[in-house]
Amino acid sequence: MFRINKLRLPLSNLSSFSSQSQKSRPSYCTTMNYTKAASSQAFNNRKLLFRQLFEKDSSTYTYLLADVAHPDKPALLIDPVDKTVDRDLSLVRELGLKLVYAINTHVHADHVTGTGLIKTKVPSVKSIIAKAGKSKADLHVEAGDQIHFGDLFLEVRATPGHTPGCVTYVTGDGPDQPQPRMAFTGDALLIRGCGRTDFQGGSAHQLYQSVHSQIFSLPKETFIYPAHDYRGFTVSTVGEEMQYNPRLTKDEETFKNIMENLNLPYPKMIDIAVPLNLVCGLQDLSVTPVDASSN
Repeated sequence: MFRINKLRLPLSNLSSFSSQSQKSRPSYCTTMNYTKAASSQAFNNRKLLFRQLFEKDSSTYTYLLADVAHPDKPALLIDPVDKTVDRDLSLVRELGLKLVYAINTHVHADHVTGTGLIKTKVPSVKSIIAKAGKSKADLHVEAGDQIHFGDLFLEVRATPGHTPGCVTYVTGDGPDQPQPRMAFTGDALLIRGCGRTDFQGGSAHQLYQSVHSQIFSLPKETFIYPAHDYRGFTVSTVGEEMQYNPRLTKDEETFKNIMENLNLPYPKMIDIAVPLNLVCGLQDLSVTPVDASSN
């Protein structure tokens, strides 16, 4: 019923953007169905329930997806934050969903993941992260794998560059899957920006290749849902970013020069967040979560 298919799909070759934070944005950032999600395009699948949620301190988006046509209404959370776990689980309960997976796009440096805390409150939930991230989780995925929830699934695409373990989760391709497709890009591709590449093993060359081969190769109408936004944007499309992204529309050498000269400050949460996120937040109960809950 709920499974990960270890498939190797024929993907093309594999080879933070920082701005002013909006602290006034409500935590329930988006509460519409996917049919109304910032697009006038037709939606040919009524199975998917979709919510976009916001954590204001780190400007992080968490995404809730569920197959509401399935008898169990199985659901998953993408990039949950420890500070908003109670909000997220309350919403899951209100909507009558069964949370089965809590998944991360990568090992975050700006907040503590909520996956471990979720597991202490709902022990049946399985945490997921990319194998290349070298962090603890119940399940590790690689490029080409499929994460199934009910009759819907996410395809895993490796998009390293911001960190070596970054992945993008893309809704499935097929007549019984939501259309247009949705790409949850983590920090690899942001709206009119991209994740920084100057720490955690980042590589501007790798990020450029990842975005162009794994994200820009998707249909142009595919929705882009990033892990963060600092300027009030909520959604974009592949076509928009291919045309208007000020970094990734450049050639690779220009892109690398841009990334090498961002001069961004050291992330204030990195020394707390990364060690905890390598053990799935609070999944390893030997880790004392004092700093994580007080910052």
